[in-house]
Amino acid sequence: MLLAEQALNGLQYGMMLFLMAAGLTLVFGVMGLINLAHGALYMVGAFACAAVAGATGSFWLGLGASLAAAAAAGALVELAVIRRLYARDHLDQVLATFALILVFSEGTRWLFGAFPLYLTLPPALSGAVTLPGGLQYPLFRLVIIGLGGAVALGLFWLIGRTRLGIRIRAGEADREMIGALGVDIARLYTIVFALGAGLAGLAGALVGTIQSVQVGMGEPVLILAFVVIVIGGIGSIKGALVGALMVGMTDTLGKALLPGLLARVTDAASANAVGSALASMLIYILMAAVLIVRPQGLFGVRAG
Repeated sequence: MLLAEQALNGLQYGMMLFLMAAGLTLVFGVMGLINLAHGALYMVGAFACAAVAGATGSFWLGLGASLAAAAAAGALVELAVIRRLYARDHLDQVLATFALILVFSEGTRWLFGAFPLYLTLPPALSGAVTLPGGLQYPLFRLVIIGLGGAVALGLFWLIGRTRLGIRIRAGEADREMIGALGVDIARLYTIVFALGAGLAGLAGALVGTIQSVQVGMGEPVLILAFVVIVIGGIGSIKGALVGALMVGMTDTLGKALLPGLLARVTDAASANAVGSALASMLIYILMAAVLIVRPQGLFGVRAG
């Protein structure tokens, strides 16, 4: 029963990471941009959800606001800052987007204060459901799993079946050629960046419901999102999904099971200390193992 519960927790965590990493891998793959400010847009979505839900009493309006606010912030950032960085080297991109993290963090602190905000779930999403085998599991975590799966299917359809998706894939392969064919590259980049930002904002709102909404909440998740896209392959939505599930399951099951396994061969205090340390390292060991076998990631395209 414990294993089943932790597996579901890992699945839910993986789906949350997918929402974060999907937008990041699109921006990185299509635009060639290292966007450290992606975590700040995650935070914007969380604060927008908390503010609107608190003002209106409607969690659903807050969830819609998280998407809209993060997408709008992303489009504004792309128009004002990011589009000046495409021709610059990656160091300039890193420095500029790191500066955006500071701007968003201090601006959010000025608007909302330094204290965490909390979101309350509507009654329809509260409580637990009984799964086969008698396992009681929070309904909202199941909703996150389902929502993540729905977003994945939507992105597969968008990228594979729509005109915009064709342009996104073509822009990833050869941006100069599609520009020569009459596609407005600047507009395409703005749309891609806003789409990625909206997904990050949605992830922030969902996680803010489980934890809390606070300044700086996006930076730890950003690191994990980069791990996900390195494992899955830059520019691949399928890679982002598989990589996110691998990271989520590895991290969750490692933290849950390693201390107990080590307790069989050592004392409880040492087992907890060593097990926690090893569990924190597992996702990076996983990333290293994948890169040894496939340097381009599981679903990435080998350069050259």
